[in-house]
Amino acid sequence: MKKVLVLFAHPKYEKSRANMVLVNHIKNKEGVTFHDLYEEYPDFHIDVPLEKKLLKEHDVIIWHHPMYWYSCPPLLKQWIDMVLEFNWAYGPNGRALSSKVCLNAITTGGSKDLYCTQGINSYTITEFLRPFEQTANLCLMNYHKPFTVMGTYKLTDDELEVYGAQYSSFIDELQS
Repeated sequence: MKKVLVLFAHPKYEKSRANMVLVNHIKNKEGVTFHDLYEEYPDFHIDVPLEKKLLKEHDVIIWHHPMYWYSCPPLLKQWIDMVLEFNWAYGPNGRALSSKVCLNAITTGGSKDLYCTQGINSYTITEFLRPFEQTANLCLMNYHKPFTVMGTYKLTDDELEVYGAQYSSFIDELQS
């Protein structure tokens, strides 16, 4: 069974119905390490050696976050900037993450019809996530398409539970 590291970054987690449901479905799964960056680093002082150790111990890396201004929350961006160091994660001697699976699990308040060429946001979620894909590519990881929950403000509790079960099943598939 592959080990999964969920790097969770949500500065207002307690106010996110969608993320609470998703997290509750996966945080206690066998082979899954749920790592809440805002809980771990409220002061933004990231323990880089610890984070590198976690990355090396896992086969699948999931950047789980809400879409914040077409990207990720600031702590996850800082994590990427600090942890994925030259000649460790990328560069001539940077092979620490080679062949690991990497992807985003994201939530958006806006619905899918807003994230398309005809929508108000002009681009798809895949296009907004290109920097994450390129980061994974640079680090020699295998980037997979994201797990997305869109239009979260309009979803019922029952619909959110369905997404939670789908997220759990999605992780099961990644572990096999």
